[in-house]
Amino acid sequence: MAIRPIRLFGDPVLRTPAESVVDFDKELRTLVRDLTETMVDAPGSGLAAPQLGVSLRVFTYHVDGVTGHLVNPSLDLSDETQDGNEGCLSIPDLAFPCTRALRVVAKGFNEHGEPVVVEGSDMLARCVQHETDHLDGILFVDRLDREQRKAALRAIRQADWAGQPIRVKQSPHATFGSAL
Repeated sequence: MAIRPIRLFGDPVLRTPAESVVDFDKELRTLVRDLTETMVDAPGSGLAAPQLGVSLRVFTYHVDGVTGHLVNPSLDLSDETQDGNEGCLSIPDLAFPCTRALRVVAKGFNEHGEPVVVEGSDMLARCVQHETDHLDGILFVDRLDREQRKAALRAIRQADWAGQPIRVKQSPHATFGSAL
């Protein structure tokens, strides 16, 4: 296991839709452990593989004392919504009001390829939607209303970390960190 560097806003891997996991192997289990350890160390509520530069559909979460992961998720969202501040480890130290579905049912697999269903509301629902967005190349700032998005992009440009060199690390997986 290893704590790995988190990719920051501006890194192209964050805007690239991730590839589905097809091999539930030792490399995937290592990735899940690295995601979990990095997320907890950050600390964060969730972390998606693209945030570590690996373009695969995997994320981890840690909400209300429960830590888990989901591979190749598909979501069913409630029509009822919630509003609340949202942040991102790839956009450090900034948070903005974002509307999300209040409840989610997420279906996918665990690191061994066994089917998993994650159901939740409030913070867990927000986290699962946020991390699944990462797998689709979407950042939470894309979901903000026009004025909040302008404010977020202005704050990002002014952030201490803006303009930092993009961290690049080769993925051990066949896609080498980029979608095909």
